Amino acid sequence: MKKHLATSLAAMALMAGLAGCAGSPGTSTTTAAPGGSSAAPAVTGPAATSAAPTAATKAPAVDLMTAASSAGRIVVDAKGMSLYFFAKDTKDSGTSACTGACLASWPRALTVAAKPSADGVTGVLGTITTPEGAKQLTLNGLPLYYYAKDKEPGDVMGQGVGGVWYLADPAGEMIRTAAPGY
Repeated sequence: MKKHLATSLAAMALMAGLAGCAGSPGTSTTTAAPGGSSAAPAVTGPAATSAAPTAATKAPAVDLMTAASSAGRIVVDAKGMSLYFFAKDTKDSGTSACTGACLASWPRALTVAAKPSADGVTGVLGTITTPEGAKQLTLNGLPLYYYAKDKEPGDVMGQGVGGVWYLADPAGEMIRTAAPGY
């Protein structure tokens, strides 16, 4: 019963989030996906919920890495999924401005690692604690998110959405230019 209720709630949240967050600027393709770890990643992906990870979940070899994309070199998770900043977040606040229905379109990038690690990322890596008690990854003091419409490694469909969602570069800065094709 709990599983069915959670699935129903997640579906309703997704629908509400798509209505409540900015829309997609269009589709884009990229040519590169990251190489790297063969360890089973523990960072949650775009379709995952924001619930705290279970104790049985193993941490990946690295939480973050870099990859080439149509927007330039970007930060991705251990599975190669693109990560984004929300311009409405406040650096080093310890909180996320994306809450409620927003999280359906922009799921948090979570980790179970005691200390997050990265390969090729030069910005300062950290975490904040979500209201549910999970650890959300941060880069240079800003929370990181996925975009629900990014389905494959290398997708960057969230770039520039609503003028407030931007890919992260390896130094931990927002990439404020549009990806080619937008």
